Amino acid sequence: MTAYDLLAAPFVEFAFMRRALVACLALALGCGPVGVLLVLRRMSLMGDALSHAVLPGAAIGFLVAGLSLWAMSAGGLLAGLAVALTAGLVSRATAQREDASFAALYLIALASGVLIVSSGGSTVDLLHVLFGTILAVDDGGLILVASIATVTLLTLALLYRPLVAECFDPGFLRAVGGGGAPVHGVFLTLVVLNLVGGFQALGTLMAVGLMMLPAAAARFWAEQVWTLALVAVVLAAASGWGGLLLSYHFNLPSGPAIVLVAGAAYLASMAAGPVGSLRTRLFPGRHLRA
Repeated sequence: MTAYDLLAAPFVEFAFMRRALVACLALALGCGPVGVLLVLRRMSLMGDALSHAVLPGAAIGFLVAGLSLWAMSAGGLLAGLAVALTAGLVSRATAQREDASFAALYLIALASGVLIVSSGGSTVDLLHVLFGTILAVDDGGLILVASIATVTLLTLALLYRPLVAECFDPGFLRAVGGGGAPVHGVFLTLVVLNLVGGFQALGTLMAVGLMMLPAAAARFWAEQVWTLALVAVVLAAASGWGGLLLSYHFNLPSGPAIVLVAGAAYLASMAAGPVGSLRTRLFPGRHLRA
């Protein structure tokens, strides 16, 4: 078997593989930079919470319209935004911190979503919602994911400075009248939007993987925000490509395969990356002489 047969032939020969690859590339463009900002804000687990918060809305959309892309996406978006807003209100109205309220609400949302899907559908429907079917992405799914990526990149370009400033010094942003709360709200909306796009392909349990693992791995390769975002996008796209190839050649579920490739990239980066990795800590100075 040649390198062409291993690495390119599936995408050349099968339209469903090409659509899945394009969906992964679009997800990488949106999820990569958003994941980097989550990591810089030390809100990585909040991304996981929001990915589960999407589930009850998607489940209600499923009950109303079946496996309708737009109904499930609209429901997921509304549910994710509702959880994000409620968690913020709880943290401001009580003594509880925002991360704790997110944890409580996402557990409620996850259990509610599983119950709704289980009561109104089959086990296959539940697996579809939880783990996604990226190999079944159609033209409507591609349009949705590409639209979300476009909105994300345009918003990040317009609000780049306040978003980065809030990562490192939110107090300064409020002091200079930079609108800390609105900026935070826009950012959480971007997170939910990208998770909605991701759950169509990877399911609610796996969507956050393509957002957080490449972003976490990028910290071992770059230090500036824009280079972190670029590395995260490249790693996410490569993980999508590699995971699809693994799923094709070894008959594996595509969503978990993609996330496991991203996880392998994270472990390799943690071990051997040039910035703060195990290699640089165990052998300080050696990477500088090289």
